[in-house]
Amino acid sequence: MSWLVLAVSGVLEAVWATALGKSEGFSRLTPSLIFVVALAASMGGLAYAMRDLPVGTAYAVWVGIGAVLTVLYAMLTGGESVSVLKIVFLVSIVGSVIGLKAAH
Repeated sequence: MSWLVLAVSGVLEAVWATALGKSEGFSRLTPSLIFVVALAASMGGLAYAMRDLPVGTAYAVWVGIGAVLTVLYAMLTGGESVSVLKIVFLVSIVGSVIGLKAAH
């Protein structure tokens, strides 16, 4: 169960990071509210997962999922350029996250 909660929390990390960017310094209400709710839920899920998983592994997986999804979203929406090297490095992050799960 902890791995599932951790994965959902990683997705929520991408949500709050994206909302933070769209909040324009907290001057826009809706993205600011999404940021606060997603941040609280993401941190709560991370804390829950850390009850059963090692801190380093849980944090690395959480950050990895959030980072990859944030960059992919930015690429898909035109906020960030797409390149072969970026894709290679994103795939390596995903492989590392899978490796941490497998090594656990």
